[in-house]
Amino acid sequence: MTKIRISTNYGDLVVKLYDQTPLHRDNFIKLVKEGFYEGTLFHRVIKGFMIQGGDPDSKGAPKGKRLGSGDVGYTIPAEIEPSLFHKRGALCAARQGDQVNPERRSSGCQFYIVWGEKFSGSKMDQMDRQYQMQAINEVFSQLASRHRDEIMQMRRDRNRDALMELQQQLEAEANAIVVEKGLGRIPEERRNAYMSEGGTPFLDNQYTVFGELESGFDIVEKIQNVQTDEADRPLEDVKILSATII
Repeated sequence: MTKIRISTNYGDLVVKLYDQTPLHRDNFIKLVKEGFYEGTLFHRVIKGFMIQGGDPDSKGAPKGKRLGSGDVGYTIPAEIEPSLFHKRGALCAARQGDQVNPERRSSGCQFYIVWGEKFSGSKMDQMDRQYQMQAINEVFSQLASRHRDEIMQMRRDRNRDALMELQQQLEAEANAIVVEKGLGRIPEERRNAYMSEGGTPFLDNQYTVFGELESGFDIVEKIQNVQTDEADRPLEDVKILSATII
């Protein structure tokens, strides 16, 4: 497993890259070898959430300049693995939103390190219920699409009783499928990590997680506490001095 030391003016971070996400791993290694990150900033910092860096436009950027749109001219196909999640210290790829990026392709250079918060058991239970409802709605939509012609005919015939009966039938089928397959449930390992370590579970399955912090949690904690402007840029630069393979 490849490890990278990211030296900042706040101290050193050591991250390890996952072999389960080879495209992101190899791209990050390539940029590190090229010295791409040297002089870039952690340009977006949100307390209790994450720190983000890797924008080439941040090199030598004057104070107050809005950052975050710089890139390397390419994106990376998503490698969203269910077993890799947004626990505290997770190294993840930034990306554009679903509206313009439905494939959830990652930025070729920008990344973020999760801080997040610790969750209580009751909050995790609430999240579990929300995810299960989302799963039920998704399965219901898939089932309904298979009955599209039948549903359209019922609507034309204004057969409300038949429509209601079919809806109830599909809802029952969706519930049964979700329960049988355990869809929407937060795995025990992930649940325990969010309760004991912290993180940002609402980002799971949305962004590629391609590594994790091995050391330097105290440095990330300091950085996520710095003062920022209205664009979440630190008032005093948090600079990457070097990034090297160790």
